[in-house]
Amino acid sequence: MTGEQTAMRIAIPKETHPGENRVPITPDVAKKLCRMGAELTIEPGLGLSVGYADEQYTEAGASVVGDRSSLFGSADLLLRLRKPELQEIALMKRGCIHISYLDPFNEHALVHAFKDAGVTAISMEMIPRTTRSQKMDALSSQANLAGYVMVILAASHLPRIFPMMMTPAGTLKPANVFVIGAGVAGLQAIATAKRLGAKVTAFDTRPVVAEQVQSLGAKFLEIDLGETGETAGGYARELTPEQVEMQRQAQKDVIARSDVVITTAQVFGRKPPVLVTRDMVEGMAPGSVIVDMAAETGGNVEGSVPNEIVQHAGVTIIGKGNLAGEVARDASQMYSANLFNLVEDNWDEESKQFVVDFEDDILPGCIITHGGEVVNETIKQILEGGA
Repeated sequence: MTGEQTAMRIAIPKETHPGENRVPITPDVAKKLCRMGAELTIEPGLGLSVGYADEQYTEAGASVVGDRSSLFGSADLLLRLRKPELQEIALMKRGCIHISYLDPFNEHALVHAFKDAGVTAISMEMIPRTTRSQKMDALSSQANLAGYVMVILAASHLPRIFPMMMTPAGTLKPANVFVIGAGVAGLQAIATAKRLGAKVTAFDTRPVVAEQVQSLGAKFLEIDLGETGETAGGYARELTPEQVEMQRQAQKDVIARSDVVITTAQVFGRKPPVLVTRDMVEGMAPGSVIVDMAAETGGNVEGSVPNEIVQHAGVTIIGKGNLAGEVARDASQMYSANLFNLVEDNWDEESKQFVVDFEDDILPGCIITHGGEVVNETIKQILEGGA
């Protein structure tokens, strides 16, 4: 920051987004931050939603600041989960650092507010997907939990069990589960469904993941879409409209035979593709269940409603957002570890400061604004293009 030898003040406000029970920092991580020499301040009730009392944070070395405005105003570094409200940015002092999810592809007003306030904004979504950054990759850690939760939700709404069961009254066949998208969330969904005894089929536009799918005991659906592959960051490339239609047609029969369909196809920074059309939903047997992980950002399933569970033609369509928040304690533990690893990786032990180094191999990719400018080239181009 300024080179002063005083300890950096790290502030952690309470999450205020409706229905958000996850917390950005656990008491164990609070203790680690204090051991690094930071002056840690928290808002009262920070961890209550997942069972952490204020006393656990104060025992870790943090102090409790009751006034939210002064908590923001005195911070050198703000750590949180959700993006701030615009009026909260106005409370931050110039030169402070703010780290959280920011959705910079869509939150243009937020990016401009950070720029104008002279705040260094770091987006947890933009952590580069490299081997060294895995321990900071919050998108992956939360997606892992989301994959598990999607299967549990599906199982609780399906009017039959997942495993095969042989009983004196007869044999119950295993449920058929189809997972579309074999990224972090999809692979965890496959593994969870297999553990529950289901017969699992999966598809991904990246043929390279077929081996991972098969290693979990699932069948990989082969569809020749022509040139697909993945981005340098490990995400699936966006398909052409023609490829999307080819995928739909090839999946139609599998979807009709499935008791559960789980869709995880998201294109980073863009509206996700619709992969399950209304006629496909109507082709499923009554009582079947679909879980649409992308419902909040536009949806993979026609008829899914963000944050709601709806019925169409006898099929239950689950469009719940914040899936990791359903297991908020574990999600908080993982996100807190991701945040800590990012801070520790850029911490100068001598000055007790978080150092913004543009020569670093990870940090520049996730810094959105710094020194009164938008410094992330991708986001800068989107803003300049008025996209």
